[in-house]
Amino acid sequence: MSEVVRRGAEWTGLPPAVDVADNSAGLSAVDAVIAAGPFRDSWESLAAYQPPRWYLDAKFGVFLHWGVFSVPAFHNEWYSREMYRAGTPEFEHHVATYGPQDEFGYKDFIPSFTMEQFDPDAWAALFRRAGAQFVVPVAEHHDGFAMYETDRSRWKATAMGPRRDVLGDLLDATRRAWLVAGASSHRAEHWFFMNGGSRFDSDVLDPAFVDFYGPAQREETAPNEQFLEDWLLRTVEIVDRYRPQVLWFDWWIEQPAFEPYVRKLAAYYYNRAAQWGREVVINYKWTSFADGSAVYDVERGSIAGIRPQVWQNDTSVSRSSWGWVEGHDYKSVADLVGELVDVVAKNGVLLLNVGPTPEGTIPAAEQELLEGIGAWLSRNGEAIYGTRPWAVAGEGPTAVAVGSFVDHEATAYTSADVRFTSRTDVTGDHVYAIVLRRPADGTARIESFGSGRGLLTRGIRAVSVLGQADAPQWRQDHAALTVELGAAPDGGTLTEVGVVVKVSLDPEATRRRTDVVHG
Repeated sequence: MSEVVRRGAEWTGLPPAVDVADNSAGLSAVDAVIAAGPFRDSWESLAAYQPPRWYLDAKFGVFLHWGVFSVPAFHNEWYSREMYRAGTPEFEHHVATYGPQDEFGYKDFIPSFTMEQFDPDAWAALFRRAGAQFVVPVAEHHDGFAMYETDRSRWKATAMGPRRDVLGDLLDATRRAWLVAGASSHRAEHWFFMNGGSRFDSDVLDPAFVDFYGPAQREETAPNEQFLEDWLLRTVEIVDRYRPQVLWFDWWIEQPAFEPYVRKLAAYYYNRAAQWGREVVINYKWTSFADGSAVYDVERGSIAGIRPQVWQNDTSVSRSSWGWVEGHDYKSVADLVGELVDVVAKNGVLLLNVGPTPEGTIPAAEQELLEGIGAWLSRNGEAIYGTRPWAVAGEGPTAVAVGSFVDHEATAYTSADVRFTSRTDVTGDHVYAIVLRRPADGTARIESFGSGRGLLTRGIRAVSVLGQADAPQWRQDHAALTVELGAAPDGGTLTEVGVVVKVSLDPEATRRRTDVVHG
């Protein structure tokens, strides 16, 4: 880990602040694109949006939380807020480690945020081996440091810290790897994020740095028009400069003051995408978009049953932080595959986060987790990519927590816990039973496929186990379909992750005997 400079950096050579007070020209340009395109900035018009086929088929993307907060690497990625809030562990740690906040503030971590080992093509290759189909880096987090080239701020990675367009370089590498490039914006929360530093003697109060730390207003106050215009035009700049096909927003845009600006942004983005000839996705949380106008996102969570419209779960390989910190509480490969499978069975997409180090590397433990997911998908991806929900999402005794922020503990799946997906291809109709833990006795029992359940409305043409060359022995009776799985793959290294039974259906409804045995 790079040594953090112990004294505040010298900022005497800082370029002058960017004047963003007059936004009239930019706003007029936004209005022109909206007027010329198929979408207007009304919820009625935006309701015509349809999620693209590529996204429905992709199922799995990689999220990246990277930024200046990875330099202190303490507790989590909210260090820039908590270090200015008296009484927090971050506040006490900061004073003890770096000194008072008026002598060493958050800005003083920027020179140590070098990313000198950043290899975007190596990252993209890793994400491809993991089985991801799209990549969504954080363009700007709540701390206000832009990881991209912008004309609206001097506080950006192209001018200080890494001194390169790290977002642009990664998105270029992503496209070279034939993955879809996206971006996320957490700018909205910056309205209040540093406000703790306004309550005591800190560098947040220094007029020389107000364009970085500000607005630093009370979270109880609605953002004013100047901030809302700036939010809109910063986002438009990301859209136009980088052409992301996924645009992800954090929670605070649900504040009522954002509503007309959110509508404008969505109409602008969808119209620009139409000009590019590309299909795009906006991810949103809670109620910040009207239902059907974008793709609903649940943070670190799940939903109950199958949602008719595609949705997304954004979560992380770590339970303790999105960004790089020491001492992560990492999930296991089995945990992550379980999350992926549960989400996909409910008509969802998983966006899985990793947090790079300030030197620009992805931690070894996080690489191993991604490689583990990729190994499972290499064998079983047919049951994930391009699938659609089946009649039911799953079966089994284990209750899955529903809602946001429910991944603080691992879900203890058993061999009786199964999730279902389906597909139709040139060979016919298929249903996949993803058994979330491989049975110790080598026998899978799938109750939803029993002839007495009425869920399989056609006869079974064939049964196979993904990744297994030989056809298994199987038996269907009134209660269940029982399948002899054969040997575990890779000498058993994937035993804890689960196994997939593929059921190919007769081309038309046939009369089935109560008991059928095949071998």
